[in-house]
Amino acid sequence: METADILKKVRRIEIKTRGLSQNIFAGQYHTAFKGKGMAFSEVREYQIGDDVRNIDWNVTARFGKPFIKIFEEERELTVMLLIDVSGSSDFGTVEQTKRTMITELAATLAFSAIENNDKIGVVFFSDRVEKFIAPQKGRKHILYIIRELLEFQPVSRKTDVRQVLQYFTNAIKKRCTAFLISDFIAEPFDQALTIAASKHDLFALQVYDEKDAELPDVGLVKMCDSETGHDRYIDTSNKEVRSSYTLHWQAGQQRIGRDFSKNGVDFVSMSTRDDYVKGLIRLFRMRG
Repeated sequence: METADILKKVRRIEIKTRGLSQNIFAGQYHTAFKGKGMAFSEVREYQIGDDVRNIDWNVTARFGKPFIKIFEEERELTVMLLIDVSGSSDFGTVEQTKRTMITELAATLAFSAIENNDKIGVVFFSDRVEKFIAPQKGRKHILYIIRELLEFQPVSRKTDVRQVLQYFTNAIKKRCTAFLISDFIAEPFDQALTIAASKHDLFALQVYDEKDAELPDVGLVKMCDSETGHDRYIDTSNKEVRSSYTLHWQAGQQRIGRDFSKNGVDFVSMSTRDDYVKGLIRLFRMRG
């Protein structure tokens, strides 16, 4: 893609997603992902009903009467986007690929974060950590993230969610809010999920294509695995083949749904045909 084309696409995504974050998500994002920490603000005289655990004994001793510490919510958050850039994200059979939708999702979340004065960082992953973008604020930083989403070419086309969760747990020491965005066509990652979710405020967004879930009856077709590059012929006219394909997908969905629920991770699943705005609103309302 030429540089001029990339810049046009970045600008188009900025206009669309920044508008969404300002007009639709501003209040809901703030409510759902408000800061969890408390910072010391000031002291004042003790009043009946105040929590005695907040008495400042040094000030109390100095003035001879009880004073308590007042705390304010720490508004600023660090938000991390953990984004699947493996080969399967390039797949799409309707209006857009999974990666196109993921890009707009990520951009909308990023603009929502900076509208609320939060830092935003990104980890691109396949079966390894492909790229780490440190958390920063500002429009320039968001545009850099969008450009990377459009241009980035991973070293590997395979997927291993465990790798990114382990890296994230080790790399980000302070508790943060994180969005794990993938089609989750991957091996089980429940152990790494349990550790990451206990340390951070984790949310999961699945973007899938409807053909990931169900094969159409179109006869003998040559299919290429986008992650391994291997070709194989599948007889989609065979009802048992189609049924087995769907059952495999459903079993995977039940597994990841169970793992997310067990670890208190809010989870929203969207196909590339769906309106991701509705999906994000649904996610925000889970927490709101």
